Amino acid sequence: MPDETFITGEVRRRIDERFRVSLPADFAGRVTDGNGETIVAKERAGCLSLWRAADWQKRIDDGVSLIQQKMSAGRMEQRWSDIQRLGRLLSTRHRTVRMANRSRLLIPDGFRDFLGSGPSDEIVIVGAVICVELWNPDAWLQVLQQEMPEFTEIFKDLSN
Repeated sequence: MPDETFITGEVRRRIDERFRVSLPADFAGRVTDGNGETIVAKERAGCLSLWRAADWQKRIDDGVSLIQQKMSAGRMEQRWSDIQRLGRLLSTRHRTVRMANRSRLLIPDGFRDFLGSGPSDEIVIVGAVICVELWNPDAWLQVLQQEMPEFTEIFKDLSN
């Protein structure tokens, strides 16, 4: 992934009555590929992530290809329930979207309940280095409270 995709920052926005949210232009530009496509993915309860469609598809294709190779080689015989579970999650996890005016995202049906935010609600938009995340404010606060004490350790580990 190119260096220019290193995305950081935090802003708050409101979801409008049509379930649209305006992203900062620099965030939107970094998660939109050359074809104008963005992937919206369910990450964890209260959080959706946005990715460049081409980057996301490569990750998925590479992973699926490896699993298919293992299946063909007979190495997944004891893991059919895991394969089915993965298939169900993969089927509902992401959707390709196009942003209006290059920065206004329509949150798709099926993703709205997962985010746990609706019209007129505020959300937190966070740069997560390799993607942009949309957070329900309560879920974001819980994550911050849990993970912020580990910041220094994570930073040192990843930068050494």
